[in-house]
Amino acid sequence: MRVRRITVSNFRGVKTGQILIDGHTLLVGSNSVGKSTLCEALDLVLGPERMYRRPVVDEYDFYASSYLGEEAQNIEIQIEVVLVDLSDSATRRFAGHLRKWDHERNNFADLEPDSVDSSDDHPWCLPVAFVGRFNPAEDDFEGGTFFAHPTPVADDLTMEDELLGGGRRTFTREDKRHCGYLYLRPNRTGSRALSLQRGSLLDTIIRLESNTEVTLWEKLREDLSGLGLATSGSRLSDILDGVESRIARFMSVGQGDENIQIYASDLTRTNIREVLSVFIANAPGNIPVPFRRLSTGSLNLLVFALLTYIAELKGDSSVIFAIEEPEMALPPHSQRRLLDFATTRMGQAIVTSHSPYVIERFEPENILVLQRNNSGELSGGPVTLPPDYKAKRYRENRRQFAEAVLARGVLVVEGATEASLIPVAADVLESDENVAYTHLDLAGVTIFDAGNDVSVPVYAPLFKSLGKSVYGIHDKPNNTFSPELALKTEDFTIYRVIPYAGVEDLLVAEMPETVKRRFLEKSAKRDDYPDCGTLSNDASVDDVDQLIRRVLKARKGAHAGYAANLVAEAANASELPESIMKLLLDIDMDLARPSVSLSARETGGESVGASVVLSTDETRADS
Repeated sequence: MRVRRITVSNFRGVKTGQILIDGHTLLVGSNSVGKSTLCEALDLVLGPERMYRRPVVDEYDFYASSYLGEEAQNIEIQIEVVLVDLSDSATRRFAGHLRKWDHERNNFADLEPDSVDSSDDHPWCLPVAFVGRFNPAEDDFEGGTFFAHPTPVADDLTMEDELLGGGRRTFTREDKRHCGYLYLRPNRTGSRALSLQRGSLLDTIIRLESNTEVTLWEKLREDLSGLGLATSGSRLSDILDGVESRIARFMSVGQGDENIQIYASDLTRTNIREVLSVFIANAPGNIPVPFRRLSTGSLNLLVFALLTYIAELKGDSSVIFAIEEPEMALPPHSQRRLLDFATTRMGQAIVTSHSPYVIERFEPENILVLQRNNSGELSGGPVTLPPDYKAKRYRENRRQFAEAVLARGVLVVEGATEASLIPVAADVLESDENVAYTHLDLAGVTIFDAGNDVSVPVYAPLFKSLGKSVYGIHDKPNNTFSPELALKTEDFTIYRVIPYAGVEDLLVAEMPETVKRRFLEKSAKRDDYPDCGTLSNDASVDDVDQLIRRVLKARKGAHAGYAANLVAEAANASELPESIMKLLLDIDMDLARPSVSLSARETGGESVGASVVLSTDETRADS
């Protein structure tokens, strides 16, 4: 059993939205786009314990905190989840509430009368729903889960249409347990998950492992009642005897010898659940401590371990496992291990993440990019690589691609040298108090190293298809681009071809002489300074340019850092290379306003085609 479709209305930041999920899925998007909202929506519908939280929903769970409608009709939160790939036992259990599902149309196959019959080969699906609203009569919020099919026919006598759920049959706690939904939240403290309170993970394990839960808790209660903490002859026992003698002066006490006792708890099941605590000894060391004293990362792994235990008890393949931000307080190797376990052992893993170490574990078709506009409309679709984009190219750039998926915009450059010096130029711009500029990191723009100038245009259609603003820059190519490659440059929001044979020539031509001299004097003291000679006191401008060109080309690339160090010598924006500075300011302008029209796309000062609109769409403004 797995989730295929989620439909949400009036829930948190989502006014309306419908998302299709196919197998293991990674949900990505900007902060507050709706990733957590979808996980919480699934928990409301499928979580066995969620309905026992009071209140089930509150004011801020409604879109725009609006829950009071006109007259008697208050606004409702409505969430529908369609489950497919039902097991034989699920098909039998939920037989009266199943519908036929059309995988081609991603919708119910029986929307039209007589559109399916008993011989139809469409598979069965199970639609279930949550409804939440404010109840004025009770002055409280109410919510419930129901089978979404069939829709009951209400009449004037029963007034079922006024009931929560409109008279639909309740989707019970036991029904939900059959679906096997588990939810690993972010920012976990473990305070409830690792306790023995009702509905906790440990309580769930106890219930699944034993059919004699009542006997277990009664045995524990009896054992605690026989545990004497004030043993005869102890100092505490003497004190209690003294207390008893004073009490006997004013009230009647029992006829036994020990009328006052101290126990570990109130000896009720509820109290025992609350006071018991798990102690854990973790390496290094072997001293058990209360689980609350463990590190955040250790608690996260403990919660995950308990969830996997529950999954194994339920049967791995039947579990729907939602995991929010597994990277919280976990090193990369733990993130990979956690994800690999979930995707190989669980029936369906639905994951949200901002970590490239998580994202790179998913294939593009399993990455669902979410978007939400200013009207609260949520949408999303899988990453689709262009037909001519080779899988090998994706695999070689998997880590960079993962970072680009998370970005608001992508700046594609031709090499490692450019990728290293552009952030440094952004640092200088940001530190200049006379320039209004938002750093690339703060604006959400990632830099993508394409490897060479010919590859830069290849990525424009790819990142544009993900809803990103795409910017490109490279030096003057040796050969004219083919028509097919030139056409791809149309997908850039801003595209620049610098009129130099390489970035080293750009730096030599556009950096001030004083900056270049400072750089050469400092670089000569480095251990890795190349054998190119040093700057003499009487060196001319041409001497400086020739020497710095030789040094930069001898130490080309990001690892040496020479080009980036040269840019870092700029004291303010006026000392930056003009081409790089203008590109950064234009990107900043593009992201800061809804739309700006340019008469022609710029390529090193030349007009190369029709007009282009630099724009940020509603989803970026919303993020």
